[in-house]
Amino acid sequence: MAEPSPFSQFLTVAANLSRNGLGVPLLILALLGMMILPLPPFLLDLFFTFSISLSLIMLLASVYIDRPLDLSVFPTMLLVATLLRLALNIASTRIVLLEGHTGTGSAGSVIEAFGEFVIGGNYAVGLVVFAILVIINFVVVTKGAGRISEVSARFTLDALPGKQMAIDADLNTGLITQEQAQKRREEVIQEADFYGSMDGASKFVRGDAVAGILILFINIIGGLIIGILQHELSFAEAARNYTLLTIGDGLVAQIPSLLLSTAAAIIVTRVSSEEKMTQQVYRQVFDHPRALTVTAVIMGTIGIIPGMPNIAFLSLAAVVGTAAFYLNRQHQADALESSKPPPVEDASKPRELSWDDVAPVDLIGLEVGYRLIPIVDKNQGGQLMGRIKGVRKKLSQDLGFLIPSVHIRDNLELGPNVYRITLHGVPMGEAEIFPDKDMAINPGQVFGNLQGKKTQDPAFGLEAMWIEKTQRDHAQTLGYTVVDASTVVATHLSQILQKHAYELLGREEVQQLMDKLNESSPKLVEDLIPNSLSLGEVLKVLQSLLAENVAIKDMRTIAETLADQATISKDPLVLTAAVRQALSRSIVQSIYGLSEELTVITLDPSLEQILLQSVQSGGDAGPGLEPGLAERVYQSLLDAVQRQEANNQPAVLLVAPGLRQMMADFARRSIANLHVLAFNEIPDNKQIKVVSNIGQQPSAAPAMAPA
Repeated sequence: MAEPSPFSQFLTVAANLSRNGLGVPLLILALLGMMILPLPPFLLDLFFTFSISLSLIMLLASVYIDRPLDLSVFPTMLLVATLLRLALNIASTRIVLLEGHTGTGSAGSVIEAFGEFVIGGNYAVGLVVFAILVIINFVVVTKGAGRISEVSARFTLDALPGKQMAIDADLNTGLITQEQAQKRREEVIQEADFYGSMDGASKFVRGDAVAGILILFINIIGGLIIGILQHELSFAEAARNYTLLTIGDGLVAQIPSLLLSTAAAIIVTRVSSEEKMTQQVYRQVFDHPRALTVTAVIMGTIGIIPGMPNIAFLSLAAVVGTAAFYLNRQHQADALESSKPPPVEDASKPRELSWDDVAPVDLIGLEVGYRLIPIVDKNQGGQLMGRIKGVRKKLSQDLGFLIPSVHIRDNLELGPNVYRITLHGVPMGEAEIFPDKDMAINPGQVFGNLQGKKTQDPAFGLEAMWIEKTQRDHAQTLGYTVVDASTVVATHLSQILQKHAYELLGREEVQQLMDKLNESSPKLVEDLIPNSLSLGEVLKVLQSLLAENVAIKDMRTIAETLADQATISKDPLVLTAAVRQALSRSIVQSIYGLSEELTVITLDPSLEQILLQSVQSGGDAGPGLEPGLAERVYQSLLDAVQRQEANNQPAVLLVAPGLRQMMADFARRSIANLHVLAFNEIPDNKQIKVVSNIGQQPSAAPAMAPA
């Protein structure tokens, strides 16, 4: 096995130090040591080379990243690189002043090379070059980058509350999950911290440029004094040695400083994008044949003017013109390819019909008039798509299965402001809305009147008015519930989907529920389907539960009950009753909440006996009862339900288990908001309070009884 190279060993040691949290402390100690202890010329050359390499790495990293936050450590690295250069300036100044009288090579090869080769050994030229570098760095790059950082930090902080509210709004409407919202909040905070740090870091770069100017003059003046007075050099020799060394030292420091200033400017001027910077530059700048063509013409015109550098201008004009020609051909080819119509079959030959000609019926559909298209189109600021997604997510979580997607399309047969909700292609609800207005709904008690167009809330039939958006705050102070047009449609859709949830559940959805349950309870699913019941029989039970607003989230309990009960009976009504009893706690809690006392409506024993005989004879609430008696039962139940609603209490009819299904069907057809429970569905830890007795005289006193 080959021995590891010294460089790989160095990287391993550096990684271990960084992992143990010792890298930064050791780096700071090294910087302090460079400022205090004298360094030999060899180490000085090594550190100067490292400083230039680090600056190049940071510059290229700022170019290759996709967005500024990908290099969030840049402000810290900028500070470290600045401290490194300052420490090197101190170390090199010490050597220049101590050993400068021996010649220009006394401070190491790097400083000597920049002093002799870069500026040709002429310290006057060196002063000019150094001054130009400082002006470019300090006046142009650093000042501009600092201003951009300051403005970016201020605008980022000002936009922080709005971005947080936008994230919360997307989360509430179901557009994003909790994890995505948390990630976006962290990115917003990181963005604010990053631009704030860049605003401060730009001050380091500016201070470094000022320090470079001061160090230059200090070194030249100090070197002249030391060379002439202490080492008895002539003024010309002292000026040559110390000035060349000082300028070489300054250039070695200013070049990395200019690179880092440029990197900082690139970072703060970058726009977050999935493209690399080179791709953005090519697509946005050079991917325009017209711009290249005009440039080639102008350059060619200048090139033919007598006295101008004809070869240079004409050569560049030829290159740019050639690029424009080939780029224009490429664009024309792309446009021709995209404009090609799809292949058309020969109209003279009749096409055979296929199943593609049979349009499938949308499970859930939403048709809108042409004036409602803007509230659906996201490109026009429409919010309805997001609201509908939030409705589907909420219902899916509440009911226990995935609500199918809503197919939205325009329908010119509808009125301009009319929408229609369909299930299985059948219209289930229709209303007229006004996108430029708000709906003020009267919840039952308001403290004033509004000016507007009277209407009804399509979801619950409450009195409402369409008002101008400027009246929103006034309407809310009067006690109205104010919603926009998108919310009206979303609420109406939610009410219809919840009422008809059992129609949305099919075999595919039940199979997906079983597959999900199989991940945690494979043996239970195996015993249930197909050993005990078929998929269709399970579907009927689940549809019966959903028809009475019983959620099917607890599939484990439902499957356990069905597997046990299937050995006794496979009648869907019997199976549904057994599942309801197993889910009794959740059913009661969904109606009463955490209340210990349950207010209920009961049937008079004589009426209950008549109804039981009707069930046993094979009838139901309609044909099994004399019409006059059925009407009196209906009216009594309706009065009791209205009294419960007036008292802000749930309306629950408590009956014998044999009557529950019949009375539930009767209530679902004729009386809204009436829940029907059987005696065996009341948990043992609840108390029941009878507030009405159907079939008994009104003077009868309510009874209190334990469950």
